[in-house]
Amino acid sequence: MDPATIVIIAALIIGLIYGAVGLLSGFCMMSGLRGWWAEGDGRLARTYALAMGVAIAASQLLAAAGLVDLGKSIYLQPSFSAPVMFLGGLLFGYGMVLSNGCGSRALVLLGRGNLRSFVVVIVLGIFAEMTLKGLIAPVRIAMVQASQATVAASSVPALLASIGLGAVPARMVAASALSAVLIIFAFSHAPFRKSFGQIAAGLIVGLLVAGGWYATGYLGADDFNPVPVTSLTFIAPIADALQYVMLSTGSTLNFGIVTVFGVFAGSLVTALATGRFQLEGYRSPQHMLRSASGAALMGAGGVMAFGCSVGQGLTGLSTLSLSSLIAIAGIMLGTGAGLRGALRVRPLATA
Repeated sequence: MDPATIVIIAALIIGLIYGAVGLLSGFCMMSGLRGWWAEGDGRLARTYALAMGVAIAASQLLAAAGLVDLGKSIYLQPSFSAPVMFLGGLLFGYGMVLSNGCGSRALVLLGRGNLRSFVVVIVLGIFAEMTLKGLIAPVRIAMVQASQATVAASSVPALLASIGLGAVPARMVAASALSAVLIIFAFSHAPFRKSFGQIAAGLIVGLLVAGGWYATGYLGADDFNPVPVTSLTFIAPIADALQYVMLSTGSTLNFGIVTVFGVFAGSLVTALATGRFQLEGYRSPQHMLRSASGAALMGAGGVMAFGCSVGQGLTGLSTLSLSSLIAIAGIMLGTGAGLRGALRVRPLATA
């Protein structure tokens, strides 16, 4: 079996597992922050923190063992635009609140029969493609060219190495410290320690991120037909998946596209098997407009930020990239603005 086929099979397995876990656990950054900040229930937020910690630890172990070269990923490039990434994160975070979930959550809910998520996925994919290659692309490119900078250190370990630590100790210190803080934060909450399903979800999702790196960076390694080194992310892959559905002739499947299909299928099968499948729609035209507007912001913002709450919040962070920290800060602030304060997204009036 050639490496490209192995990567496709791995992507399908990872997507299926993520879809099932996402449906059963409610795994979602926005839901976690809303539950923690607005409702006082921090379990989902700590599930996400655990996934972050596990993703960092497992991914950095793969890199330290020489199995995966994370430097080949988009997250550790020497040049990037911090203002554009931060702005993209802001747009994505606020859009996530408007749409009541991120792109991966929309795929999971679509598998459960939520037709609102169908609109979110379609609009997100269209605006992501517009920002990547379409009408919005020239504006994005101009903004990046005007503000990008080349940095001497693109990751936290590289930054530590620049002040005197060796490369291996720098990686160990950075990965150990950040993953330990996140895992301790997760388990410091007594209700979370009793939520075995949430603990399992955090562990599994974190390991899936490392599994994506292993699949594309090791199993898919081929000097004659290289596969992009990547892992779980959903903005560009949703756009690519929509394009593949419409124009599959002459196109090829890749890790991202198959992961998108796998997440939907995993959620659908799990929903049918557990009796959770139920068709749902919008309550009003205003509800649809808000949801679609949020999807548009997520599509455009996610491309500008080089990822979403999963693509940057888990996968990007697992590389210890400095640009990912900037994007995550924007996503967190955008989400916070949507959940609290003067720009808070208020509940729609019911008829």
